[in-house]
Amino acid sequence: MARFRQRLAGLIPWAALLVAILVLPDLTRPTVATEVWVFAILALAFNLLLGYTGLLSFGQATFFGTGAYTAGLLLIHQRAHPLAALAVAALAGGLVAAVIGYLCIRRIGLYFIMLTFAFNLMAYFIVYQASSITGGVDGLPGVPRPPVDLYVLAWDIRPGIAYYLFVGLIFLLCAMTLKKVVDSPFGLVLQAIRENEARAAALGYNTAAFKRVAFIISGAFSGLAGALYGMLFGIVPIDTIYWVTSGNVVFMTLIGGTTSFFGPIVGAIFFIWLAETVSVRWERWPLIVGLVFVFVIFFFRGGFVEVWHRAYGLLVRLSQRGQPKYGHSKD
Repeated sequence: MARFRQRLAGLIPWAALLVAILVLPDLTRPTVATEVWVFAILALAFNLLLGYTGLLSFGQATFFGTGAYTAGLLLIHQRAHPLAALAVAALAGGLVAAVIGYLCIRRIGLYFIMLTFAFNLMAYFIVYQASSITGGVDGLPGVPRPPVDLYVLAWDIRPGIAYYLFVGLIFLLCAMTLKKVVDSPFGLVLQAIRENEARAAALGYNTAAFKRVAFIISGAFSGLAGALYGMLFGIVPIDTIYWVTSGNVVFMTLIGGTTSFFGPIVGAIFFIWLAETVSVRWERWPLIVGLVFVFVIFFFRGGFVEVWHRAYGLLVRLSQRGQPKYGHSKD
């Protein structure tokens, strides 16, 4: 019975995600709703490094932009199948992450953070200078969104709601895959490295190799998210590979909560909602992000997820207060 309850409790977040995917287009524009799940993939990929491995990478936009430009160029010039473009974008993100990760994990702490930031700036200026290929500061326009033709089944993803469902399906597949990764023995070793790398190494684990693999996985999923982003707007803006995007992902993840697998998803929903909805009415919307971030850092290090757990625990304690205890009846 206890095992059944545990499994049921584990299904609740997935059921909530499914409901959110189904109702979100009714609450906001399909474009904004699609952007939520694109950045949710990016935040989950980033949290594999920060929340599970203890690596604060300030260059996630490098892999995000790499995937976006790779898929965009393939779709524009090669008329590639959308699924093939997504696969190559993920591969490109993983390869770039393999190179950068190999160089960066040789340093720790602030030096590691600044190295990832420096590589992000290098990637940005490469894209900026290669304007004949990438479009430079104007971005890469004209990214098509061809139908997903699987010979036995064709899915026209050009309409906004159709593409939303397509991205929602890919998000679920990515989330389930990453959940398997973090719950696997490999994921447990990453958590051991996060808690005490020296002790993990003393147990015989090649911690550098594990961190490199985590970097590659994170880069691959980030590249996939970038490809979906480019197909969403029909253009790859240069901001996809700018360091501000890396900073936004850090905000999303920390606000949502790094201690929970689902925390970055909550953070992505909150951030994109502010950026795309509140910003239309109030241009100083980043003030809200800053205030929430300060509040989380000072009082709720576990982000919105910790707020939820504390509120739920308080409600349970209040509901139990005043109830008669067994064996202490007044009769």
